[in-house]
Amino acid sequence: MKLSLVIPVYNEDESLDKLHEEICAVVTANNYDVEILFIDDGSKDDSWQVISRLTEKDSRIRALKFRRNFGKAAALDAGFQEATGDVIITMDADLQDDPNEIPRFLEQLDAGNDVVSGWKKVRHDPWHKVGPSRVFNWMVSTLTGVTLHDHNCGMKCYRGEIFNEVRLYGELHRFVPVLAAAHGWKVGEIVINHRARQFGHSKYGVRRFLKGFLDLTTVAFITGYGQRPQHLLGGIGLLFFALGFVGLFGLSGWWVIDRLIGVEEPIELHKRAVFYYSIVSLLLGTQFVTVGLLAEIIRSAMAPQTKSYFISQKVGSRDETN
Repeated sequence: MKLSLVIPVYNEDESLDKLHEEICAVVTANNYDVEILFIDDGSKDDSWQVISRLTEKDSRIRALKFRRNFGKAAALDAGFQEATGDVIITMDADLQDDPNEIPRFLEQLDAGNDVVSGWKKVRHDPWHKVGPSRVFNWMVSTLTGVTLHDHNCGMKCYRGEIFNEVRLYGELHRFVPVLAAAHGWKVGEIVINHRARQFGHSKYGVRRFLKGFLDLTTVAFITGYGQRPQHLLGGIGLLFFALGFVGLFGLSGWWVIDRLIGVEEPIELHKRAVFYYSIVSLLLGTQFVTVGLLAEIIRSAMAPQTKSYFISQKVGSRDETN
């Protein structure tokens, strides 16, 4: 079994020598067949120079350098495309992920999992980073049905064939276990050792959580309704239609009764707020149903390039199954 370590790097020149040293110690102790992939995501410090020097003395290292900072998802995707191992492990380059956890990840694959996510149960991060992260993890688990304590953990382990089906774009890297689970892969989790940052500073801030929430809505929609968008959008549209119809029907009945009775001050529908709410509701219903139909047309046009199913195993020859 060949192991690929995919390590995105952004301004971590002080950490790379020690990280390489720790990885080599674990690989040698366990006699792993390994390749180490560093992806420099447009670092502005001397990270690329350090990686180049390490490459010269360790033939197991391969490295890519982006022209500019394209983001962690792009760096991971580039690493997944370059990886040739049967198993892929991702880890951050800041020394907070402990390479000594690698054997435990592989044990979980042997136990039958296809994806193993790390759980930094004891975190050495500031409270303003830990608190929102826990809320985010709860939201992801609730909305997607993939229950993990630490969706954001950078240290994860995957069977290599997963990335024949799952592709990353935008900033969906933290949702790979969710996307893999949607394709039928088995997802597990282990508690890992998390270490305090020794060099540099965190690259994440408040914007990360806002972007993460928007990405979560995207993933929840793709995994839940990507194959049938009209079931969600059309359903919302019909709900608005029903509200608008009930509102206008009730007002119309009220107006007819009012005229039949002949009260001194008959109602004027255009002076009632609910009249306008009902019309807006009908318009929203039309928009949702229309967008749902457009999504179905796009889905239908893309159908030859995308699968709605994924096969786990095949047995028997084609002739035998006919």
